[in-house]
Amino acid sequence: MLTPLADPTTAQLDDMAEDPGAMLAETSAHAPAVKHLRQALLWPVRLMPVRDAKSAHQAPWHLLREMGEASPWREEIDEYTGDSSRFHQRHYNEFVSFLPYVQRFLYGEGRSRAQAGGPESGSDGDSPMRIFRRHDIAAVRVVTRAGEAPITLEVVHCDLYFFFDVDVVLLNLEVGVNDLSLAQAQELLYRFGRAYPAGWDAEGGALHCMASVEWLAADGRVLASSDAQHSEAFISHVAQHRAPRIAAHWAYLMQPLVSDHSEDKGALRYRQIEYYRMPVMAYLSLDDPKRLTRNDFIRLGLVTGAGEAEAALAGRQDHLPYADHHLADFESRYCYDRFWVDAGAAPNTRYLCNGHALIVVGDARSEFFCCRDRGVLAQFRHQHFLLFLIAHFQKASLLMFSDQLVEALKRLDIRSTPSVKRFKRAIRASFERFLRFTHRYWFHEISEQAQVRALSHLCATHLGLDPLYDEVKERIADMNTYLDADSLRRQANTVVRLTVVTLFGLIGTITTGFLGMNLLAEAEAPLWRKAIWFGVVLVFTTWLTVYTMVKSQRLSDFIDVLSNDRMSFREKLGALVRVWKPGAD
Repeated sequence: MLTPLADPTTAQLDDMAEDPGAMLAETSAHAPAVKHLRQALLWPVRLMPVRDAKSAHQAPWHLLREMGEASPWREEIDEYTGDSSRFHQRHYNEFVSFLPYVQRFLYGEGRSRAQAGGPESGSDGDSPMRIFRRHDIAAVRVVTRAGEAPITLEVVHCDLYFFFDVDVVLLNLEVGVNDLSLAQAQELLYRFGRAYPAGWDAEGGALHCMASVEWLAADGRVLASSDAQHSEAFISHVAQHRAPRIAAHWAYLMQPLVSDHSEDKGALRYRQIEYYRMPVMAYLSLDDPKRLTRNDFIRLGLVTGAGEAEAALAGRQDHLPYADHHLADFESRYCYDRFWVDAGAAPNTRYLCNGHALIVVGDARSEFFCCRDRGVLAQFRHQHFLLFLIAHFQKASLLMFSDQLVEALKRLDIRSTPSVKRFKRAIRASFERFLRFTHRYWFHEISEQAQVRALSHLCATHLGLDPLYDEVKERIADMNTYLDADSLRRQANTVVRLTVVTLFGLIGTITTGFLGMNLLAEAEAPLWRKAIWFGVVLVFTTWLTVYTMVKSQRLSDFIDVLSNDRMSFREKLGALVRVWKPGAD
């Protein structure tokens, strides 16, 4: 049973309202301590077509690889293609957790150094997923609210995930820190991972994001810092480009990839494709998870932040972030409680998932929960991360296909034949890419392991992947059906016109060829006279054929009327007259 916490006194509430920092410390003393927090951000963005004609047909990871020392990113030789000494049991457990077709997506087709001759050779299709990692950032120093003490997080790794034949790249940043209060952990999850500020308060402070973020090198040097407090730069950028400005610290992290609306130069450019708040995973090792209240779980599962200031003003310490009726089904919708019991290898372990976030909470006293090789921490960093990555990659890809359709329509000018041709090629290409995406990357079941399958379904359900897939598929199919119908209509019109030309040309052919008759006896005439007659007949025949084609639509209508038994002779004669009547169309 959860023990209710004592309500604060009126004097304490007044002090807390005046000093939110003191209030945080007061309420945090009653909450369980976070012994270790592991937070992983996953930011999907859309890669834009390369503008340089020479590099337009190169895969983006080829361009990144060719930059050499000009780029901080280096292609990662994963544990499945590198030295076997790097391959551990946690990697094996990760591999066997997935079904064979998912294994081919994640790890390729039996890659090895002997077969591929190294990581840079071989077909891209053999390795659908390419990973690049940067090693220059060792830590990140953050301040959650103005006036609070900074928190330094260790950067475990920072990766870019590229995918064959799909113009999407995912940034993955994993950070870790020990010994936090629950409120600090909630604020880190809530504020860290926003591509730009949502707005600013009356004092000019950025809303919902970190007050300060600094990337640190191994020697402690500040490599880049956030500029979220500089509201004018963000406002002017939106006014000028009708697109948000990426905060300076995230722009630095992505370099040499640059925002498509940025004035910075770069061959690899990207656009925001989803909400500015990055999907997040979190692992929280607590000294006593049973002391968490329902409010704590709700704030963790929905990633709403600590919320103590609102609770103090409301006169309640366990103040819910939303209305009671809105949260009535929280446990059934967002919680996976298979291991939320006082028994087992990792007792009192609860998973929370809302699609945008996947959180695991457990007991720091459990060796299995904290084990990075065989336990829950290993599962969080491997199996659970990959199922989260697959779900968000699928969603980002579907949104990318939808964007491409909209852009093709925006560029269409029905009065321009070249524009119409480009539109048709773009739609055909989108249809072909969508088919390849479906057969290579789209699957409903990724594992037969109960836990992985359940968490995968939970992510997919909250992200609405199936309805989104059906919607995009229907849009692309409608476009393709329209193009097919338009092609058939054009072919039918061409056949009708050729039929009319053939029909009326047949009259002259039969007339002049009847019984092999020669109207002009010029067989013995001089060559020059034959040439003149040949030219005259050629010009006349060509003119007659072209004129018949010009009038083919009206002649086709006349033939339809002529073959209609219900039409009178007068109506048929009128149809013949309309062939030459101006404006008869």
